[in-house]
Amino acid sequence: MNQKDKNFLRKFAPDGRYLIGVSGGRDSVALLHLLVERGYKKLIVCHLNHQLRGRSSDTDARFVQKLAAKYNVDLELESTNVREIAAKQKMSIEAAAREARYKFFAQVTKRRRTQTIFLAHHADDLVETFLINLFRGSGATGLGAMREVTKRRVGDVDLTVVRPFLGVWRNEIDRYLRKHRLKFREDASNKNLAPLRNRTRRRIIPYLEKTLGRNIRQSIWRAATIAAEEENWIEAQLPGATDVDLAVAKLHDLPVALQRREILKWLRARNIGNVGFDVVESVRSLLNHDTRVAKINLPKDRYVRRRAGKIFIE
Repeated sequence: MNQKDKNFLRKFAPDGRYLIGVSGGRDSVALLHLLVERGYKKLIVCHLNHQLRGRSSDTDARFVQKLAAKYNVDLELESTNVREIAAKQKMSIEAAAREARYKFFAQVTKRRRTQTIFLAHHADDLVETFLINLFRGSGATGLGAMREVTKRRVGDVDLTVVRPFLGVWRNEIDRYLRKHRLKFREDASNKNLAPLRNRTRRRIIPYLEKTLGRNIRQSIWRAATIAAEEENWIEAQLPGATDVDLAVAKLHDLPVALQRREILKWLRARNIGNVGFDVVESVRSLLNHDTRVAKINLPKDRYVRRRAGKIFIE
């Protein structure tokens, strides 16, 4: 899109093998075209049919299949019933879909022996995610969660997630699509105001801009970018979360802010999902020897326990 994007992509050699998530929507179609144009010939297009929109979902899958054939790149196609997963695990459709996608990406990673995936999240997505996490009471870690390059552990797989479009706005992507006359699939569910992200995009941000009388997107994007850069630095200073158990005495001596970060990093390394402030604080309460509680419930029937000066998961 611009010189910044070109410089960023230099970190990922075009002759390497990479996965790319392609839904068939405007953003992922633009990213796929951009990467192919810049010489990425060993891409593996990954598309998960969520089965949420009946025939439209099937048509999306066929569209992506034709797209991969057009660019002469490999394709990994799979289908899963996201609505059923959400009901069984008592989670939102959006959370279930996200979890299903990353599980699919991890499976492809194992088969294809590559750990890097390109995703088409852009600047507007970054702004929306920042606001959503802010409304949920996230700290700096949550506010800086969406970064250009992040590591995500899924099961026993460490995914490197790359987002080249985080500095690119939705209207810039639209111009790119028109310039290159690229076809894409419209997702009618984007107009549904039930999901929080759609309400944030279509109602909350326009309302804030109208009320404040200014375009707030750039300011929020800047705040999110600063938070992400600071989080990258802080995480690099923390010791690795490779230990199976946490030593109570060692953790107890850290400042509260570092206790929280270390616990969060440790839980994520153990593949514990949906980790929020309440979970971290519950685990942190185990550092107090005066508390009688020595067991904390985690999602999916797992527990954190304290015994003999150690905190561990079972």
